[in-house]
Amino acid sequence: MAYSEELVNRVREALQDLPDVEEKKMFRGITFMVNGKMCISVSKDRIMARIDPGMHDTLIENPGCITVIMKGKPYKGFIHVNELSLKNKKELDYWVGLALDYNPIAKASVKKKKS
Repeated sequence: MAYSEELVNRVREALQDLPDVEEKKMFRGITFMVNGKMCISVSKDRIMARIDPGMHDTLIENPGCITVIMKGKPYKGFIHVNELSLKNKKELDYWVGLALDYNPIAKASVKKKKS
């Protein structure tokens, strides 16, 4: 299993009251798209959250939180939070809330046109 079913279910529950949530297999896990934009992704033992880049440097000071690095490049505004730092609903809701707060102003990814 490439992702934590338990953590996926916890995130699913945290997002259950939102009208426009779609789950996609991405990033070796399950990504929750909110309003057509990547919001939270769950992998084996952590979440990846898309957060306000202006808060990034402050947020990575939290235990279990690090900058997402893809292909050797740090991505400001994307963080990983270790599952050990998400032990209870309040802790998970904090990070999900930050991702949801940023979602309305986050840019949607450019979709490639099919030829």
